[in-house]
Amino acid sequence: MKPYDVIVVGGGPAGLMASIAAAVAGANTLLVEKGNRLGRKLGISGGGRCNVTNAKPLPELMQNIPGNGRFLHSALHRFSNEDVRAFFEGLGIRLKEEDRGRVFPVTDKASTVVQALIDKVVDTGVEIWEDTPVTGLMAQEHCITGVTTRHRGAIPARAVVIATGGCSVPKTGSTGDAYPWARKLGHTIVEPYPTAVPLTSDAPFIRSGALQGLSLRNTSVSIMDERRKRLTTEYGDLLFTHFGLSGPVALRCSHYVSTALRKNPDAKLTAVVDGLPDLSLEALQQTLRQRKQTEPLRHLRNVLSDLLPDRLAHQVLDRSDVRGDAPMSETANAALETVAKTTKAFIVPITGTLPLAQATVTGGGISVKEIDPRTMASKLCHGLYFCGEVMDVHAHTGGYNITVAFSTGHLAGTSAAEYALAEASVTRA
Repeated sequence: MKPYDVIVVGGGPAGLMASIAAAVAGANTLLVEKGNRLGRKLGISGGGRCNVTNAKPLPELMQNIPGNGRFLHSALHRFSNEDVRAFFEGLGIRLKEEDRGRVFPVTDKASTVVQALIDKVVDTGVEIWEDTPVTGLMAQEHCITGVTTRHRGAIPARAVVIATGGCSVPKTGSTGDAYPWARKLGHTIVEPYPTAVPLTSDAPFIRSGALQGLSLRNTSVSIMDERRKRLTTEYGDLLFTHFGLSGPVALRCSHYVSTALRKNPDAKLTAVVDGLPDLSLEALQQTLRQRKQTEPLRHLRNVLSDLLPDRLAHQVLDRSDVRGDAPMSETANAALETVAKTTKAFIVPITGTLPLAQATVTGGGISVKEIDPRTMASKLCHGLYFCGEVMDVHAHTGGYNITVAFSTGHLAGTSAAEYALAEASVTRA
């Protein structure tokens, strides 16, 4: 069999973009997908609407990539979030920008994005093999020679791009397939761990479901360790659940929780929730004192419920050890100050996160120390390239991870094509 210039393994966002980029660069390209459908994870991203990128300026965007963001400097400058927008608009997809810089198709349908990508793959002449599980990589003398497959045997290639994803959302096909292939060629695999995942807590009020289903809009959550060192402060919407904390802000915190527990499994972590982020502590204390003067006969519980969801107000009073059924006139100013402090710093002990299989994003993967950030090429095996979540890179939700997938996919596909075409010219000569 005549070798392909480039084989891309994996039909997710990174693989689709890599195959397009390789074909546009002139390479005879094959896209191999083990499942029966391309873009499965992309099709459920962004709540089924597909948050294609984030419009924030590049320096700010990179601040939202806690997992080896510096490694991605070259990729994001070569194919930035602005380039991602231009790419999809060039495919005829109208985009819109929503809160916090998130960019969606005007149709609000992920299928719009998936189909446009697949159509582009076809239009560029990429050959597509679905239902073709890859079983390993072929290499000789530290040079890639192709891949082996379960049903079609060995497929020769001058370059191979690995875009198989991590271990999160396994129902979409992300099951860590490439880790043993890369390890066999000498690559180090950073043990995968969950990120963009809800947080767990064993607090009695969590276990009892006292706040289950309660949502706080635009709040802040700080993760603290046992020395009261702040690991991060994140902003967004928060949801209390029967097992802990969920919602965008909790998912953003999960990287720091997972990282701390990987370093020290016995670490004692807490989430500090600001119940009223729009009011400073001093302003809240002043508000309560004023309400004491203007509404002396009202019970503190009712006054606090004017400011907070009723169930949270009850928990704040219980945590503050302050009677809520007493008139404001009988409540000492010191007690009001304690209530204000508890409202602004509502403590939730954190035991960890939900497991990797329930995470949106995988942390860990193929070590970036062994990948050239300028090309996404393996430093250990010529002709081998990586992109997307299979590498030890990850970002927050909100269009950042998919930007990383598109950016690294574009760079890996372009670089693989350049390498393969150079090798082909040497062979012909």
